[in-house]
Amino acid sequence: MKPNFRAAALRVATWLLLLTACSFAGQQTTVSSYQDPADLVRKTVQNEIKAANDDSVQLQFRSTKTTPKGSTTKLFVQTKDATAGLTIAYDGKPLTPEQRRAEESRAERFVNNREELRKKHEQEHQDAARMLRILRALPDAFLYEYVAQEQGSDGIGRVGDPLVKLKFRPNPRYEPPSRVENVLTGMEGYVLVDAVHQRLASIEGTLFKTVSFGWGVLGHLDRGGRFIVHQEQVQVDDNVWAISGMTLKFTGKMLLVKNFSVNSTEVFSGFKRVPADLTFAQALELLKREEPAAAESAAVGKLGPG
Repeated sequence: MKPNFRAAALRVATWLLLLTACSFAGQQTTVSSYQDPADLVRKTVQNEIKAANDDSVQLQFRSTKTTPKGSTTKLFVQTKDATAGLTIAYDGKPLTPEQRRAEESRAERFVNNREELRKKHEQEHQDAARMLRILRALPDAFLYEYVAQEQGSDGIGRVGDPLVKLKFRPNPRYEPPSRVENVLTGMEGYVLVDAVHQRLASIEGTLFKTVSFGWGVLGHLDRGGRFIVHQEQVQVDDNVWAISGMTLKFTGKMLLVKNFSVNSTEVFSGFKRVPADLTFAQALELLKREEPAAAESAAVGKLGPG
């Protein structure tokens, strides 16, 4: 398989805590129970991994992704087969009839071609596996120190719950086992941890040095790259957490010759629970039914939690 550095580089940035929205009953504790920040991070990461591996809860949600070129709003439904999605608006404007037919035709190819759906499922599985590798590395890849205590707010943790703010920097003794984890060696920043439920509420990281891949042959991410990811407890269930927002700003070069740039902010909202045994075809029909109202909502700026 030929290496796709651009896709790998984007995923490395995105894998830094793109946590799936799943249910997990966190162990109850108090902030004062944790004097060791590393211990708190390790137990929190264990909970996040358990949540990521639990597919008993499937969600419908929408996202609005904004880049310098404009914004795109999509509806998504998680299924046992793969995640179904439809674009419903560009720059807050509903799709034209022609655009809508083309978008539905694009999604329907996964229903009509089982091999395409299998490939989509496999790609999502591989992305999730890489994300879990990043998660497992967090306790060992960084050194943590206590900074302050904050309260959860809309879109970050659980509203009113105590959050522990920790500063992190690379652990000089950590040796990344692969290119996936290598990006962590050039990263520093802050995490917000819900110490009561032992869940990650936010992480903000910055590349303080250029990070190369494949001894620089495959490419690199430039110094100054930055990401922010927020996670919240969603209203469908007390134990269900989901990504509520994500900002990515990275530049770099692939295969020594081609520059690339990532500059986007994405907001997730409107979380609803759907049957855990929903098929991809059923999810697509659900999206088609909800698309007109959701597109109109996007057009009038009503993209708050549904």
